[in-house]
Amino acid sequence: MPSVRPANVYDGPMRLLTVTFDAHNAAGLAQFWAGMLGREAVEDAGGVLLPGDQTQLSLRFVPSDSAKVGPNYLHLHLTSTSLAGQQDTVARALRLGGNHLDVGQRPEEGHVVLADPEGNEFCVIEPGNSFLAGCGFLGEIACDGTREVGLFWSEATGWPLVWDQDEETAIQSPQGGTKVAWGGPPVAPKLMRNRQRFELATADGDQRAEVDRLVGLGANRLDAGEDRAVELADPDGNEFCVRGN
Repeated sequence: MPSVRPANVYDGPMRLLTVTFDAHNAAGLAQFWAGMLGREAVEDAGGVLLPGDQTQLSLRFVPSDSAKVGPNYLHLHLTSTSLAGQQDTVARALRLGGNHLDVGQRPEEGHVVLADPEGNEFCVIEPGNSFLAGCGFLGEIACDGTREVGLFWSEATGWPLVWDQDEETAIQSPQGGTKVAWGGPPVAPKLMRNRQRFELATADGDQRAEVDRLVGLGANRLDAGEDRAVELADPDGNEFCVRGN
């Protein structure tokens, strides 16, 4: 997907978005990704957090006994500025415990598909990818999902759409950085609870008002989770949670 900039920059309240991973060894998986992203791992909310910033999403790893069944509904795209840099990223992943993964990619495709130590897929994107230009090292969270869910998350986060064509959508913070994209149909059937979820931190600490707002946008209430988090589902049925301060 080529790069498209929004016509209007959102000026409403910003909300912090985090991607949470279920992990059999949360501390170990966090250390792998800390090594990949060059971040510090800190204990947080019953797991381990790799803090991001306004342009690079945070990642959280929480203990879980859930089994991985089939491809994840989201995966990470890491960017490269040169072929040597791409090769260095792949070598670092393998050194830290990652593996090459065959998902049917063709030899002429420039990206490299890998799996982290718990089998979570991610890609190291080739240099010169215009869609991820300027997005930083963690360039994209690539999700399986409909256009409807992309529009929902644009409203939920206050992040403008930077791509909306052929049922594919993508959003990005007005400050730039990591994009979150949905590939459109066909969407794989959801057979079980996702092992990756978005977390949304409220802009002003009013968790109840935030939950009501999200339900008004099309989310469904599921249950109260741990650590005072409220769990919802987006219009595609993917679980996510809302945390208060």
